[in-house]
Amino acid sequence: MSSTAAQPGVSVWKLDPAHSVAEFKIKHMMIANVRGEFGKLSGTLRLDEGDITRSSVETVIEAASINTHEPQRDTHLKSADFFDVEKYPQITFQSTRVTGKGKDLKVTGTLTIHGVSREVELAVEGPTAPAKDPWGGTRIGVSGSTKISRKDFGLTYNQVLEAGGLLVGDEVTISLEAQFVKA
Repeated sequence: MSSTAAQPGVSVWKLDPAHSVAEFKIKHMMIANVRGEFGKLSGTLRLDEGDITRSSVETVIEAASINTHEPQRDTHLKSADFFDVEKYPQITFQSTRVTGKGKDLKVTGTLTIHGVSREVELAVEGPTAPAKDPWGGTRIGVSGSTKISRKDFGLTYNQVLEAGGLLVGDEVTISLEAQFVKA
């Protein structure tokens, strides 16, 4: 489903960036996790309520909107050592299939980071039951998570620590909390 027009039985929902977040965590110095988030994201969900496995989602995250609450680190993460936001301004996800239902829902798709595309699977909770908001819209919520190897996406920068080990871990946990408004 790549067209933006709704198909019969399929409702179209737009991601509400003010009430959604894409977060990550990664080991720093093999000691503790560092967390961050991306503040600018958009997306569209095409929801087939009769058969959720025929639903699809696409999201776009502005890589330069990274925020780890440490300005120097954020500047480094935006550089060519990591995300290279000048060359690769967006992180995208396009679903290719939805399987399961309820608490066993999985969304598989193509995640593109740093110009490298890989298939990933997200464990998903939701969508929640539709609810009316105070502005006359109808909303649903969706949560998702996955783990990736940053090296699989060409994010290979690292430093060996004096005591051994590496400055930056390889495994990245990604979690998404999204509210969608019916279009």
